[in-house]
Amino acid sequence: MNTANKTDNTEKIAEISRETESRSAIIVRTSIIGIAANVLLAAFKAAVGILSHSIAVTLDAVNNLSDALSSVITIIGSRVASKRPDKKHPLGHGRVEYLSAMLVAAIVLYAGITSMVESVKKIIHPETPDYSVLSLVIIAVAVGVKIILGRYFIRKGKEAGSGALEASGADASFDAVLSLSVLLCAILFKLTGISLEALVGAVISVVIIKSGIEMMRETLDDIIGHRADEETVLAIKKLLVEEPEVLGAYDLFLTNYGPEKDFATVHVELPDTMTVDEVDLLTRRLQMKVYKQTGVVLTGIGVYSYNTRDEEAARMRSRIMETVLAHDWALQMHAFYADMQKKTIRFDVVLSFDIDAQEGVEILREEVRALYPDFTLQISPDVDISDIEEVIRVQRQA
Repeated sequence: MNTANKTDNTEKIAEISRETESRSAIIVRTSIIGIAANVLLAAFKAAVGILSHSIAVTLDAVNNLSDALSSVITIIGSRVASKRPDKKHPLGHGRVEYLSAMLVAAIVLYAGITSMVESVKKIIHPETPDYSVLSLVIIAVAVGVKIILGRYFIRKGKEAGSGALEASGADASFDAVLSLSVLLCAILFKLTGISLEALVGAVISVVIIKSGIEMMRETLDDIIGHRADEETVLAIKKLLVEEPEVLGAYDLFLTNYGPEKDFATVHVELPDTMTVDEVDLLTRRLQMKVYKQTGVVLTGIGVYSYNTRDEEAARMRSRIMETVLAHDWALQMHAFYADMQKKTIRFDVVLSFDIDAQEGVEILREEVRALYPDFTLQISPDVDISDIEEVIRVQRQA
């Protein structure tokens, strides 16, 4: 990458940093409201639970307290993640949000396990609850507050593009369902004298544990790295091949450095008649176009040369492609170029995970060598990073 391209990417990274600061402010304000609401709910529910000897209400209070603590961690993670890039972290601190999400998941999981232990104790040694009208009113109000809080979090999450806030909103809405179940349980006891407190507490515990495990699994996927969303892949490739010079776009590799911080590299197939100056202008245009329409920074654009001056090379390409794609495990062939003077053929092949890459290349090498024994072959295997099969399926549907 030349100096000018590096400057372009630096400006894009700076713009992302400014957008991140605005996004962080929304997350912080929303989280503070969530903390205040959850602390108040936890205090009222804890008082009701203790006075009425209701394990279900008490555990519901613990759930609110864990939500408040989660919001605190979200604020800290957001503030650290929004720090400007520095010499040690040139691409920013966005991945800190994933670490904070992991910590939140651990807290939720711990709260669920602790709640389950207390519920089992109450099942073995039950206590008769004693609800007052005031306690029932407080629980009913809590249900309403959680519904309002859930909608507010989801709306602000969409505004800030924050999956964490939207998840918190969904969690708050689900908490409203849990609180409603506690309220119905209390009403049932008042009317019939049947106490389901400990059982409801156990159900709530299971739900909390399940939520913690799912949060941890999703966060681990973000940290480890997972496939790029096929819609994003299709959108970027569509933008690239819209340019008349680009005959194909391949090897799109997306790297995530935190929410809303996506960087990518890609190879484009260009006619062998283009000059370096023309390629330079084209890659700059592509970088700006992709960033403006998708928010993804193309940090590097590689080039594959495409035969345009030799009809025999075109026929060779078609014949070899037919041979390669006859195998189910060969998903795509690209970057084909035949040098008729030097007697060389080179191309890349995307292999599925159903076959060892070296084995697949050797099979193709033997088959292509049988077709063109006078040529030297260079076959490079590619990993199915962007789920080629899914992308092809979506393209066909479109």
